[in-house]
Amino acid sequence: MTTPLAAVPAHLPDRLAITLWDFSWYVRTGPGEPFEDLDAAFTQARDRGYNAVRICAMPFLVFRSGLDTTALRLGPIGNGYAGRVRWYDVAAPTTIDARTHLLELFRAADRHGMVVIASSWEYQQSPAFAADRSWYDALHAVEPDDRLVVLGEALADLVDLLVEHGLGHTLAFVEPHNEVQAGHLTVGLPGRADPVVELKDRLEAGIAAFSARHPDVLCGPNYAAVPVTAMRGLPDNAGVLVVHPYVYGVLDDLVGEFALRGDPADFPQERADAELLRPGAPRLVEWAPPADEEWKRHASIVGHAEIYVHDWCDPAAVDRWQYERYGAHRIAMANRLEEWIGVAADHAARLGIPLVLGEGWVGYTPRDCRFEEGPVGAQICRDAVRHAARVGAWGSVVCSNAAPHHAMWADAGLQRECNAVLLGSLPGES
Repeated sequence: MTTPLAAVPAHLPDRLAITLWDFSWYVRTGPGEPFEDLDAAFTQARDRGYNAVRICAMPFLVFRSGLDTTALRLGPIGNGYAGRVRWYDVAAPTTIDARTHLLELFRAADRHGMVVIASSWEYQQSPAFAADRSWYDALHAVEPDDRLVVLGEALADLVDLLVEHGLGHTLAFVEPHNEVQAGHLTVGLPGRADPVVELKDRLEAGIAAFSARHPDVLCGPNYAAVPVTAMRGLPDNAGVLVVHPYVYGVLDDLVGEFALRGDPADFPQERADAELLRPGAPRLVEWAPPADEEWKRHASIVGHAEIYVHDWCDPAAVDRWQYERYGAHRIAMANRLEEWIGVAADHAARLGIPLVLGEGWVGYTPRDCRFEEGPVGAQICRDAVRHAARVGAWGSVVCSNAAPHHAMWADAGLQRECNAVLLGSLPGES
């Protein structure tokens, strides 16, 4: 089975080998940070076989917030909070001209022969790294029913800017937002059905707002996981389908047994002390951002207990915890990976649009753990990209963690191997 690729504009690559730069490419530009030198980051990406990057293009901030972004101050959340959390471990404060920096990203992509997938993480994480709350407040001042339309218009403004500067060809496609059902875009929905279903009208309106101005640029939804029980909620006007097959499995046990995404009152502190945490870890109730920056917790969406365990775990203990239990989940995780990718491909084919696997594969592991970067995780990466090639996906990541701000970046060999499969240099079948 293959998904239709006829809708892909002729100037774009036949396949996209994607490295996930998210919002890190602009919040981590300070001295010694992985995106201090964009050309160096692109050079490393090309060396590993990538031809595409997927980013938060901060479209609302730059084009629709009304804020002065010529000196945007960014940095850590504060108090060391989330300082050891993957994606949140910003080390150095920095100041950027947001619009200029955005154009420089596209210029650098052009210099290195790569294309860019433009999305937004603004109703999830991005504003949490700003020095003040004006970006966050501007986002939440938009009525929930209007948020995806405003994002669609902002992305259309981005395309206008790129065309003005002769960079339109560097844009692969746009997503109104990352993981639409997992953030502040669901505010005000009835809550009687799956949010994927309830978001359909809002998403269709956002896609329509973008496509009315740029019908030649693909625009489509991006979903956390593969919403296999709610695929009827896919927007009818989608131009591309982007899903994130995070299979969790053994990681679900960790999340569930320690209430990492539940009520902090249910967190088993004594058990965590014995099984997961470093000696001297503060109590969960003591760990927080500065009192005057409590809004950053709401902006970041990751639960307090999950941040706490990621910050204060003994990485070796968490890895050991997962390895000891992985055997009971191995077959189910492998089956879910194959089935979810197959279901996504089937629905993309039904809609006649290309499929992209924008993130994956195990799930949200602590920054210094190596379960996903180790031998088990590496094989899951190999399996996933072969499934992607087999179903004819237009694009895929090697792994969400295969990016300059994660430890997997050092495993250049694995990334070259997997990207060769994605781009057709090796057989796609296992």
